[in-house]
Amino acid sequence: MSVNLRLRGRPACGTPFLLPAFLLSLLTFAAPAWSLPSFAQQTGVGCQQCHATAFGPALTQFGREFKLNGYTLGSQKSVPLSAMAVLSFNQTAKDVPGGAAPHFDANDNFAVNEVSGFFAGRISDHFGGLAQVTYSGVDRATSWDNLDFRFVDNARLGKASILYGLSLNNNPTIQDLWNSTPGWGFPYTGSDLAPAPSAAPVIDGGIAQQALGLTAYAEVNDILYLELGGYHQLSDSALNSLGIDQPGDLDHLKGTAPYWRATLQQEVGQHYFSAGIFGLAPTLYPGGDHSAGSNSYTDFGYDATYQYSDGVNHSVTAQLSYVREDQRLHASTALGDSSKVDNSLDEVKFNVEYAFRQTYAASVGLFDVSGSRNAALYAPNPIDGSANGSPDSRGYVLEADWVPWGKLDSKGQPWMNLRLGLQYTGYDKFNGGDHNYDGFGRSAGDNNTLYLYGWLAI
Repeated sequence: MSVNLRLRGRPACGTPFLLPAFLLSLLTFAAPAWSLPSFAQQTGVGCQQCHATAFGPALTQFGREFKLNGYTLGSQKSVPLSAMAVLSFNQTAKDVPGGAAPHFDANDNFAVNEVSGFFAGRISDHFGGLAQVTYSGVDRATSWDNLDFRFVDNARLGKASILYGLSLNNNPTIQDLWNSTPGWGFPYTGSDLAPAPSAAPVIDGGIAQQALGLTAYAEVNDILYLELGGYHQLSDSALNSLGIDQPGDLDHLKGTAPYWRATLQQEVGQHYFSAGIFGLAPTLYPGGDHSAGSNSYTDFGYDATYQYSDGVNHSVTAQLSYVREDQRLHASTALGDSSKVDNSLDEVKFNVEYAFRQTYAASVGLFDVSGSRNAALYAPNPIDGSANGSPDSRGYVLEADWVPWGKLDSKGQPWMNLRLGLQYTGYDKFNGGDHNYDGFGRSAGDNNTLYLYGWLAI
């Protein structure tokens, strides 16, 4: 079992009456990317060329090709450096006893979720990449974040054209071209100060930033995409050097965890379709404890994407993913942390976004996590526990966004971009129940979250 919680933010700085001042400060501070701006400078095109709403991460077909080609398209005329910051206001339906996080109030918190620096762009004709270092305001610490460096080339096999490459990365699916997989999946940002469901498949962030992987990929005739590789645990000393806190307490990989991906894609006029499979098969030492053997997991995912764009006013993106995780928890059972060896977990996500002129966007997302009951693995505990030993959580995400810049004629293009968003997450079920789900009186709806954010990139 893996818990995917990445907490980021900053000490609370006030109460809700400061919200108008917060919005005004964002508008004053920001001027015309998660493109990133270094990519826009390199390619000479606006952010809207690569991203569905002129501010990522959701990619257009051109954006997917740019990533597939190792971030090498265009000519790098400057040092490929960028930076970004995410500022937010967070409110849950009911206070979080003891504070939403250390140094934060029980509710109505302002935060600097993260401040990141990037090296991102072309290094040579066949080599490019992205490396991110992030300061977490919640953790008050700096560490490495996402990494994806690529070598790429082209070849022919008979009548088939083949683009092939290698990706060195530190988070399974972060190298993926489609936003239907966990690495860059919807919602693209979210509250770091609200309770989150405890259960998620390992592939959904379970070994992110603690392992290093090398995958080989190929695209045949722009239709078939294939990828295969593996991930290996970094040493605790290396993780300490990279800013990972208490790496000895993490679930450590045993050997190499295989990763696979296959996708079929097709463009038909203004419509784009893709469907694929992906997966990860890690063996883990729970909490880094080697004394009782290991746990094994097999994550097998299916995903699909549909996009429509008329090239001017209207665009629609819809994505669906399903991950089935089979668990063999020999070590956790021996240690008393699991009630049984054989368990399973299912995660379903669906989202659709409509954007007008790549400036105004509205999104709806649905999610459902369900799995085997396990009284030891999912035990009662205030807020993040389960009263009935079930991992089941279900809910929705509603979001409205404004992206004033990021177009070729925008002010400040290609140096800066901004996304302002209002997001609401609602729960029908949380950690196995709707009322008193944790055994201490908390209801699923108490964790409903209003999240207002400003996402700036320069």
